[in-house]
Amino acid sequence: MTTHADAPETYNPVTAVAVASMHLMADGSREEFGAIFAPDAYNRESDAEPPDTRGRGPAAFFATSLWLREAFSDLAWQIHDIAHDGDLVAIHATMSGHQTGPFVRYRPDGTMQASFPPTGRRFAVTQSHWFRIKDGKVTEHWANRDDLGMGIQLGWGPPAA
Repeated sequence: MTTHADAPETYNPVTAVAVASMHLMADGSREEFGAIFAPDAYNRESDAEPPDTRGRGPAAFFATSLWLREAFSDLAWQIHDIAHDGDLVAIHATMSGHQTGPFVRYRPDGTMQASFPPTGRRFAVTQSHWFRIKDGKVTEHWANRDDLGMGIQLGWGPPAA
């Protein structure tokens, strides 16, 4: 296993693909997604996302980015640490942004579970993202996110008593 914290974005080609895939979420074009995601790439997180994110490949991942961009402007990921072993890459990062649109969460059946109207507030929360890389492209992604922390920072809950 290799771990790296100094300039992790440029450490090696395997980790660079994983990092590039995260940064594309903020502002990448559909064509750029095609260069990073395999035709059968799968996002394990898509069951809480809009139905058009539930397929495989670059189009599904691009749909995830559009969903995030609709809710958050100034979207960015700061990479803190990367670990990888063979085709598996783990990234510890902070996601930040500004909620300027509604954030909608979906049920596994594709129906809307909740919609959080824009608050105009900023947030920054830590996450870990996991990737499988094959032939220089992402084939699988899953994440551990601090959605509660994000919601608190954005004021989605009732005020504390």
